Amino acid sequence: MNNLSKEMLLRFESVHKEDIETITQVLARITTKSPDQIKPYLNAMLERLVQPQEERPLYETATPSELAQAFREWASSHDRNSPLLSDYAVSRESMYDNEEL
Repeated sequence: MNNLSKEMLLRFESVHKEDIETITQVLARITTKSPDQIKPYLNAMLERLVQPQEERPLYETATPSELAQAFREWASSHDRNSPLLSDYAVSRESMYDNEEL
């Protein structure tokens, strides 16, 4: 977390201190966790929520070869032993079986 994000989080927490305490108490009531156990989770969530979104998506910044490499990595991350769909399951006929024309 950079300094700007830390400052934003501290400002957010000081402005909304009562609300954050209320949320912590409500979460403690509806779970089996104590407020001290909930605070780290709530703090982590608040960090993510107030952090500025500076990073642009890959498709906006990557070269064609970088996109191709990212696609290959994504494709290879899937289980190769997954069962394949049948020809019928991916056919046009299966998509329109139940429709009246």
